[in-house]
Amino acid sequence: MHGPTPSGPRPSRRALLRGAAGGGLALTGLAAAAPGANATARAPGAPGARAIGAKVRDLTGPAQTGRFGAPWTDLGIPARCPDGSMLLVCGDTFDGGGVGGPDWRSPVGLRSSNADPAALTVDGCVGGGRAVGLVPEGHEGGTTAIPSDVFTVGSTMYMHLMRGVIYRTHHSDFWRSDDNGETWQYLCQWPVFNRDITSGLLLHRVRQDALGNPAAYEPWGYAGGAWAWGNPPTTVTAARRWGEICFRAMDGGYALSWLNMAPLDLRAQFFPLPTSHLFTTPEQTTIIPTVPGRESGNAVAGPYGGFIVPGSTVGDLHLAVSQWYDAQNYRVMQYRVSGLSR
Repeated sequence: MHGPTPSGPRPSRRALLRGAAGGGLALTGLAAAAPGANATARAPGAPGARAIGAKVRDLTGPAQTGRFGAPWTDLGIPARCPDGSMLLVCGDTFDGGGVGGPDWRSPVGLRSSNADPAALTVDGCVGGGRAVGLVPEGHEGGTTAIPSDVFTVGSTMYMHLMRGVIYRTHHSDFWRSDDNGETWQYLCQWPVFNRDITSGLLLHRVRQDALGNPAAYEPWGYAGGAWAWGNPPTTVTAARRWGEICFRAMDGGYALSWLNMAPLDLRAQFFPLPTSHLFTTPEQTTIIPTVPGRESGNAVAGPYGGFIVPGSTVGDLHLAVSQWYDAQNYRVMQYRVSGLSR
């Protein structure tokens, strides 16, 4: 799922898909901007003047993942597995000639046996020789299951899935795997959200042994003149339209990467604590949009995603960036960004 690019109108992916059918910490979108002590503060600009980016490689595509029945796929959320490999959890996946082709699956898992960000190469998949759907999803009525986060705690992996017709999420599922992402067990679900409207972000914390219990999540909020855990949740940053979000412990601190919808670009913030003041933390541009044929450096046609590759640092940030602007340009790429600062 993604926002528009400056390259003009393009085919409706919703129509294409309809035709094909025939402790952890969590940041979540709000249905509407929540009031808070800093709700009127403006977020810093995101010039990204010092950021230098370059494409490292295509992670998916006919040449890279066609042999696994997944030539056309996106997102590729990277998570280091307990066995040391890297799992890339992808969204709507097709075989055949392009988006909307046969054998629609979502989500699927592609593997790199080498988890070094400098050496990622898809050389396996969940399902053996052909990537299989990780959870039951028959796509009846155009529904799908799009991954929004994947992470590992100890020997267990966890996955969030947005369920419903594309662009009309009904709820988010939460799943766990104890065998490096080969099989998944359902845990719970959270209510619907709407990424098409302006909203803030909510922060919650939960004990690692209670990740699958929605009632165990404790909100962070502003009340009585102070921020504290257990207060009613209030937005932790300026309201906007959010695309994909990736929140990670990284490089001795924390990182938030996201697809910004207006203006369209990929951005990041780096801060020492999950409860740091994000209203004043500089926003730094990592990927900028361009039109097909003019891609260079960190300029990408049809960019979205922007999930942080484990092993990244602030000074050497690797991102799984998705691209989609027509039926044959739909893939996951790896970009390396430097020149960012804390």
